[in-house]
Amino acid sequence: MKRPEETKKYIIEKVAPIFNKKGFTGTYLSDLEKATGLTKGSIYGNFKNKNEVAIEAFRYNFKQLSKKIKFRIDKSKTSKEKILKFIEFYETEYENIIRNGGCPILNTAVDTDDGNEFLKIEVQKAITNWITLIENILKEGIRKSEFKNINTYKFSIKIISIIEGSIMMAKVLDNKDIIQYNIENLKKEIDNFLQ
Repeated sequence: MKRPEETKKYIIEKVAPIFNKKGFTGTYLSDLEKATGLTKGSIYGNFKNKNEVAIEAFRYNFKQLSKKIKFRIDKSKTSKEKILKFIEFYETEYENIIRNGGCPILNTAVDTDDGNEFLKIEVQKAITNWITLIENILKEGIRKSEFKNINTYKFSIKIISIIEGSIMMAKVLDNKDIIQYNIENLKKEIDNFLQ
């Protein structure tokens, strides 16, 4: 018999990819039962409702994505290397991201922007987390005289907007070149910030 924490973890690991691919409204209880091999009672015995499962699934998906990015950033020495690792992640991991249904931030944001306030709050937290991460890298670069003094907040938002928009366009048009083109432009802009 699994402990409740282990059962919850098991459920989330199994259903997170489904929520990322099908979204909140497109994921049905039958999908959750099929993925986990558990009954409705077992699933909702561990979670209050579908909302709670979806929130935990989003957190799990975001955490997995963030761990991969952080691993690359932590291996970098300079601020320029760190910011490039963040950006290049989406270029090198594009196929994996698409295979897993796309970026969880983009998918969940589109799925919930007008319908699910609880999930929307989770997406807002995730985006704010990334803005802070990028801003801190840029500020570190300014302090170490790697970068010129730039508006770190505005540029952080620009990076996220371009990456997320590029993923959406590349996926919908089935054209990876879109993300590569936009990432190359971001890299050129970053080069212009160098001291």
